[in-house]
Parts: sequence; C-alpha cells; structure tokens
Amino acid sequence: MQGELMELESKANGTNQPTQKSCEVESRTTRRGIASFVLVVIRFVNRHVNPPPRFLASRSEAERRVATASMLAMYGLMLVLPLVGWEMLSAARYQIVLYGSGHLQFILPSSATLYAVLRKAHTVLAYLFFLTFLVHFAAILFHTLVLRDGILKRIAPWRVR
Repeated sequence: MQGELMELESKANGTNQPTQKSCEVESRTTRRGIASFVLVVIRFVNRHVNPPPRFLASRSEAERRVATASMLAMYGLMLVLPLVGWEMLSAARYQIVLYGSGHLQFILPSSATLYAVLRKAHTVLAYLFFLTFLVHFAAILFHTLVLRDGILKRIAPWRVR
C-alpha cells in the first residue's frame, strides 16, 4: 500500500524518487483526520442540542454577520478537510485502518492526477482553516482584552468572571 502511495506521489510531483517520509506523515495525519472528523460530528450535534446564547445587543448587524460567517467557515473547513483527506488517500489506494483489520473503503478511483489535485486542495484548505482559526482567535482576544464586552461569556463552555 505505502509503496503504491510513494509511486503515485513520485508520478504526481514529476520525480522518480518515492518519498518514504510522506507515507509516515500520511499514517500519522490519517489518525488525526479520523479523530478530528469524529469530534466535529460530536460538536455539530452538541451545537444543535445546546445552541449558543443570543448575540449581545451592542453588536451591530455587520458584526453578527461576520461572526456567523467566521463560525460557519470554521465548521465547514473542519468537516471538509477530513473528507478531502479520505478522498486523497483513496485516489492513492492508501488503506485507512480504523482498528485492527477494520478499514475505510476507497471512495474514488486510483489516479495519480486525482491524488495530486486532492493533495494540493487538502493543503490549501488546511492553510485556510489555520488562517480562519487565527482570525477567529484574534477577534476573541480583541473583544476580551480591548473592548471588554463580555463576548467570552457567550462562547465559553465554562463560567467566566
């Protein structure tokens, strides 16, 4: 399996040298992707069962829209990234082992070109997620430390003073 992945990657990046390191990284990130996907699904369910409090009355309509768009972008990326990773590894015919002999089925045909495109898409989406997270975190810090408007009370699952 890993040999096939290295062969596909070497074809996709235009070299004849397979990269063993990439297979080791794929194995580690696959476990993280599966765990992330499970946690995101749990978070979605929790979010629908326990919706967040209303926006503060002092928030403008534009701020509410930006906050909602930011949240939706983060949730969307958290859901899409593991799925694109699964598609990418399916195109490479890399077996995703869940536990013991249990594994995920391939969902796409074997294709070096498809693997290369999905790998690039996965990378771009990961950077976009990281950027979205940083902007979201910066906004929380700004509201908490500069404006001191109690926005952390709205989003934190614990009691904030």
